[in-house]
Amino acid sequence: VQLQASGGGLVQAGDSLRLSCAASGRTFSTSDMGWFRQAPGKEREFVAAISWSGGSTDYADSVKGRSTISRDNAKNTVYLQMNSLKPEDTAVYYCAAGRSGITRSLLLYGYWGQGTQVTVSS
Repeated sequence: VQLQASGGGLVQAGDSLRLSCAASGRTFSTSDMGWFRQAPGKEREFVAAISWSGGSTDYADSVKGRSTISRDNAKNTVYLQMNSLKPEDTAVYYCAAGRSGITRSLLLYGYWGQGTQVTVSS
C-alpha cells in the first residue's frame, strides 16, 4: 500500500480542515487506517484510527469531539475532519495502514504516507 496525505495548510484557531489520504494498491479495503502527528521536537503521536470496514473508530483525547475519521473504500481514501483547531494541533500529520485492528501503536502500522503540514495560528 502506498499512501499520499494531503489537505494540510495554514489556518487560524477555530478553523476547520479536512485531511485526505489516498491509497494505492488492492489491500486498502482490508487495511485498518490511522492518523498520527508529529510536532517539532516531539515524538509522533496517535490521533485517530478506523477499522477496515469503517465500523470502529478511536480518537486521542486531545482531538476527541473535534475530529472525525472516515473512509471511502470505493475511492481508496481515508479522511480526517478536524474542527475547532487549536495552535497545539500544529504538526505534520501522517496517515498509516496496518492489519492489526485499530491500534494506537505506531509499530503496528506497516505503511506510512509522507505527511502533510498543519499550522494553526492563534
